[in-house]
This record gives sequence, structure tokens and C-alpha cells, in this order.
Amino acid sequence: MNRITTDICIIGAGSGGLSIAAGAVQMGARVVLIEGGEMGGDCLNAGCIPSKALIAAAKAAQAMRDGARFGITPTEPEVDFAAVKDHVASVIETIAPVDSQERFEGLGVRVIRDWARFTGPDEVAAGEYLIKARRFVIATGSRPLVPPIPGLDSVPSLTNETIFALRDRPGHLLIIGGGPIGMEMAQAHRRLGCQVTVIEGGRAFGRDDPEMAAIVLENLRAEGVEILEGAEVTGLSGQAGDITLALKDGRSVQGTHLLLAVGRKVHLEGLNLEAAGVKHDRKGVTVGADLRSSNRRVYAVGDAAGGLQFTHVAGYHAGVVVRQIVLGLPAKSTTRHIPWVTYTDPELAQVGLTEAEARKAHGSAVTVLRQAFAHNDRAQAEGKPKGLLKVMVVKGRPVGASIVGLQAGELIGLWAFAIASRAKLSAIAGMVAPYPTLGEISKRAAGAYFSPKLFDNPMLKGFVRLVQKILP
Repeated sequence: MNRITTDICIIGAGSGGLSIAAGAVQMGARVVLIEGGEMGGDCLNAGCIPSKALIAAAKAAQAMRDGARFGITPTEPEVDFAAVKDHVASVIETIAPVDSQERFEGLGVRVIRDWARFTGPDEVAAGEYLIKARRFVIATGSRPLVPPIPGLDSVPSLTNETIFALRDRPGHLLIIGGGPIGMEMAQAHRRLGCQVTVIEGGRAFGRDDPEMAAIVLENLRAEGVEILEGAEVTGLSGQAGDITLALKDGRSVQGTHLLLAVGRKVHLEGLNLEAAGVKHDRKGVTVGADLRSSNRRVYAVGDAAGGLQFTHVAGYHAGVVVRQIVLGLPAKSTTRHIPWVTYTDPELAQVGLTEAEARKAHGSAVTVLRQAFAHNDRAQAEGKPKGLLKVMVVKGRPVGASIVGLQAGELIGLWAFAIASRAKLSAIAGMVAPYPTLGEISKRAAGAYFSPKLFDNPMLKGFVRLVQKILP
């Protein structure tokens, strides 16, 4: 085998791995990057990018149906499903060069396109190469979880890795799983002309604030998405074009296509982590706040680190690891300032603690600020007044924010910054937001925290009356 000695060996060319490779090599470290699948990982090829491209197409279709309130005659769009998928592929193709092997080799990274496996605590084999490194980073991401449902092995099914290649429009798409992936795909396919039924064993949007989730669910149901909550699937039968799901309560649901969206499984298969002395479990590699594993040479980032499974978390982890293995500086990760967004219409966003979590952690010290989108002039002008911002505050500082409504994913960024920087609400209340913008919602919410002290204060009112008497 060909032997390579390097400073850093990264396993996985998704968001986390690519960010570390680019940063490390440009600062002078020798870097080997190993990828057995596609450059760019799940996010580029089967996750964030194709799903948002599909959602954008679906949004355009829905706009044709929703023109009446603007004085535009509504019409049912003619959807060319294959052309929609061409749009999705085009978006991926446009972004792909940024993550390509050619770009990273141009930066000076040694890229090996094969599957990696540890052969010892400081050595990895990949294809015809044996790589010895001072530090390793596991950035292998995750794969769709396939649930152990009787009959699934004989019934054709889709996951996020295969649904974007589907060029014929499903007649009736059955989706098992009412989380972000399931709900985004449900609304997008419904808007593109499919009948859609979502089957969720627990509560849809189970990890989000129930009050906020209810607003999204109401809109999805109004658009014709059937959502069955508390419905456990006990069996599957049928063939392509005619699939039946048996539910625990005795009901059955029939459709033409099946999408599995019940979660994700960390991809550690074949790495031979035992040979490297790296502890792990079904959640991922066991790491500390510094993202270092039980083998001091080995770090894990993103989904492989066993925490929040978001592309931006992998990118954040990359910065934490680069600081340590490239610059030799201490760094630790935290999740308190990590936002997430579900890109339904309306969007659903969260950062920090939900209301329930904040009350459990801080009790009566929590103040919950509420600001309805209906009171925002821009939301009214856009015809999207249905939405709500909730900010959880402790001692004048936000500890969490939940947003449902138009562009919630854009609005949550301010609150993520505020929590990360431990900013006080006074800083946001003092911000000048252009009018009319959705950003005024955040400013008004922050201002509401001080309103009782200004407007319901007898001493202040007495002082103001005195000032008015003595002013010349």
C-alpha cells in the first residue's frame, strides 16, 4: 500500500469535513481528506439544497393558487414534475463546484475517494493508501433511519436520498414521520399536485413548541395535507403504485408511494473504530465539549459527534476543532445558541430554550414576551399575518426564542446572535429597524419587556408631571 504521512486526516467531505479541510490547509497544515461517497455530503446532494429547491418550486405553484386576496385571479398551476426535478438538479450542479474535489485539491488538500477504516490509533486505510496522521477528524454524517416495520423489506420505499431522483409525480405520497423532513416534503409535494398523508406515531413537530407547531399544522391541513398523529404503523403491504399501511388502531392507509422520514442514523459503519480505541454508541462518537474522543488523536464533528443533526452545527464544530488542532488553542462547543428551522409555510424556527424548557429550568424567573405577526405592517402587506414570536427572558437576557411565520428562519438569526453574545434586551430594543420590515417584530418584542416599567410606574408618572411643570 502507498503510505502517506500528514498533519490532519479528515474522514467525510460534508459540511464539517470540508470546512476543516479548507481552513486547515490555508493556514499551513498538511491535510488528507477521505470521501467514499459524493463530495458535499448529504446536505448538497440529498438534504438541505435539493429540499429547499423543491420547496421553492412548490412555493411558486402555490402563489398561482393564492392570488385572490391580492386581486389576482387564482389559477391551478400546470406542474411539470420532471422539470421541477431538473430545477432541483440544476441548483445542486450550480453549488457543487464549491465542494468539489478539484477545488480542494487546488487549495492543496490531498483528496482520496474511497472508504476509510482505522487500522490502529494513528492510522487509517483507504483504498490503496495507508494514512498516518497526528490528528483525525470523523465527519461522516448520517443516513436515513429505516424503521423495523414488518413488511418494509418487501415494499418499495423512498428516503431523502432517493426521493429527489423521482421524476414521475406520486399520485398519493404516504410519509411516515411528522418531523421537519416529513413535513417539508409533505407540503412541497401537496403544492406540486400530489395527495399526501403523513403518519406520525407521536406528536407532529414533537421537539418544537406545541403552540407554534399548531399554527403550521393548521396551515398544512388547510392546504390539503392529511396528518395522522398518534398513529403507529404496525405493518406494510403491497407493491409499487399500491401500498397499504396498517395502523395499530386498526385503520389502514393506502397510497402509491412511501417516504420514510423517521429520523437519521449516524454513519459509522466500516470505520473499525475499535482498532483506534474510539468509544461510540448508536448516537455517535462519544466526545467531550472539545469534540475529542476517547482517543486523543481523534475528533468528531457534526452528526458523527452524536448531538444536533444540522449542517450549520457541523460548520460550527469545524471552527471549534480547527482552533484546537491547527492553532493549538483551547475551544469548546455548546448548543445553547444553535438555531434550527423547518422550512414549511409558515416557517418554524427555534433557538435556545422553548417556553416549557425555560419554565422548567428557571421557574418564576422567566418572562415570556409574545409578539403577533398580525401587528406587523409588513406581514399584513405581504398577506401573511399568521405568526407569532415568543422570547424567553431571564434577568433581562434572552435564553430562548420561538418563531412561526413568514421568514422565521431569517428572523431567528438576531436571537441566535443575542443568545450567543449574551446581549441584553435593551440592545435589541434600542435597535432601529427599517420600516416596514418583519424585523420590527423582534424590536417590538424586546421593547415590550420594558413597557411595564415605563407605562405602569406611578413614581415615573409623578416625576414626568413634575418635569412638565418646571420645563420652560
